[in-house]
Amino acid sequence: MNTLMTIILAGAMLLAFGPGPTAAKGRLQKAAFAGGCFWCMEKPFEQIEGVEAVISGYTGGDVTNPTYEQVSSGVTGHLESVEILFDPDKVSYEQLLEVFWRQVNPTDGGGQFVDRGQQYGTAIFYHSEEQRLAAERSRKALDESGRYDKPVITPIREAGVFYPAEDYHQDYFKKNPFRYKIYRSNSGRDKYLEKVWDKDAAPPENKTSGKYSKPGDGVLKKRLTPLQYKVTQKEGTEPPFKNEYWDNKKPGIYVDIVSGEPLFSSAEKYDSGTGWPSYYKPLEPDNIVEVEDKSLFMTRTEVRSKHGDSHLGHVFDDGPPPTGLRYCINSAALRFIPVTDLKKEGYGEYLKHFGISEE
Repeated sequence: MNTLMTIILAGAMLLAFGPGPTAAKGRLQKAAFAGGCFWCMEKPFEQIEGVEAVISGYTGGDVTNPTYEQVSSGVTGHLESVEILFDPDKVSYEQLLEVFWRQVNPTDGGGQFVDRGQQYGTAIFYHSEEQRLAAERSRKALDESGRYDKPVITPIREAGVFYPAEDYHQDYFKKNPFRYKIYRSNSGRDKYLEKVWDKDAAPPENKTSGKYSKPGDGVLKKRLTPLQYKVTQKEGTEPPFKNEYWDNKKPGIYVDIVSGEPLFSSAEKYDSGTGWPSYYKPLEPDNIVEVEDKSLFMTRTEVRSKHGDSHLGHVFDDGPPPTGLRYCINSAALRFIPVTDLKKEGYGEYLKHFGISEE
């Protein structure tokens, strides 16, 4: 049997019977982050359910197969980094971003803590357009949160070749627990993170911080309808005039279908004639993230939820007074809670929005 025939038959068997048991690994995705010393970046990610592996290494430079001595000297352009293999059905990329931000000082452009030089800088290395957009949204939300008194400057770069570090660097916190603990403490990292991320350091204006979050992709696929998943997770758009809330006139609030965070109210809803729910302002502005959208050969402003990172719709400047804005939102991204159910559903604080006492 010649080589060509062998390849053809092998392909036919693959189509007929599937790729075999090893294909389960195909569900895994990659993420890569630089946060200073890679010893300190392994442990936080390895503790997360859904993370299959965390590898210390080097990326972002222009030298093939660099050594630790080369990278640490700062001459190769590489950054000490970690590459993460994760199951998106168990943990989302957005959750990994949250873990990353809580390990670093994203306002420091000269290194991280006691380790100085570009080789110890921070960076997010994206493997897809979805990761790039998620990283940009996450960085923007953090920068606007008021948590730091300096700009968040962590760069977002396309992932390149990742070179695993030498064996003695892998799982350093497990192999050398005492040295790891001493280094981490003396580096100033823990003291800084405790100060920045202490519960009392959260910005007071963010009233919903910690209450709402995005489940893993596997949970969302089970919980959401195909249309809800397409709209919120794949930036889809539902048809006008054939959606649940475009003509809803009942009093109540609209929350994110993914996270439950409050977004809009019927008090600010109006008929825009477009066939989609439209509002002239959000109920909770802090829960709205606006991102530049250059798809469809035009520039628009996309609207997403802060905690659920759901695609909601777009905002335009052709709305009514007093704001002149039109938040054009997909019904599939929303869940409506009528005034009569606000207290029962845990949103009693919004009764006053309709002139009703919470008592």
